[in-house]
Amino acid sequence: MRYKEILSTTEHRDSPLPKGPWIFSQRWDHTLFMHHSVKNEALTPLLPEGLELDTYNGKAWITVLPFLVSGMHFRLTPKIPYLHHFLELNVRTYVKRNGLPGIYFFSLDAEKLLDVLGARMTTLPYYYADMRMHRNEDSFHYYSRRRGKSGAFLEGSWQIGAEAYYPEKGSLASWLVERYYLFTPIRNEIYTVGVHHLPWSLQDAEGHFETHNLLPVSPSSLSGGQMLFHYAESRRVVFWPLQKS
Repeated sequence: MRYKEILSTTEHRDSPLPKGPWIFSQRWDHTLFMHHSVKNEALTPLLPEGLELDTYNGKAWITVLPFLVSGMHFRLTPKIPYLHHFLELNVRTYVKRNGLPGIYFFSLDAEKLLDVLGARMTTLPYYYADMRMHRNEDSFHYYSRRRGKSGAFLEGSWQIGAEAYYPEKGSLASWLVERYYLFTPIRNEIYTVGVHHLPWSLQDAEGHFETHNLLPVSPSSLSGGQMLFHYAESRRVVFWPLQKS
């Protein structure tokens, strides 16, 4: 995929493309979006000052994303040896900063320590984890256990459903996945990282995650109802530098 095509395709965004040149890129492969509806009052106290909880029809969400990172490289350089290919697991919610929609990460787990240490320099809450993913045709099994005392853990599987589709703009699926800014606090200030990629092509999926303790809220804080699953085969993503918002 040529970067010129990625950067020139912007009609799916609800926010402007970041200014200036992007600095690095990676591909996200076999991404599962595992969405949990959460009571608003349980999430609001967990957000840093300066971020506003974003909701869809008044309802808040947390999404857990297991996926594979590949082909990571800095702009105008080849892919990074050893570090360019690793499993990752994110836990995020949906926020706004001065009206700009984006995401806030509660945690990010990765299987390579050097990637974790490098990412922590941006103050994102990365953790080192033992991780595995196995694919058998249209079925996936994913395992992650965080190293250290917390031992935050996820294990489960998912089955890809129907043919891929592009979610309708304004729909819940589009609202959940088409997010192009992330926010992180640094010394009582909010900083922003801009990202961009082609619109997500999704497949509905059926997931089974019996063991899962990554959420920052208690089970009683979930709004009820079944989890919502989306699967995406692959997307090339570009990132802009961290900057004060």
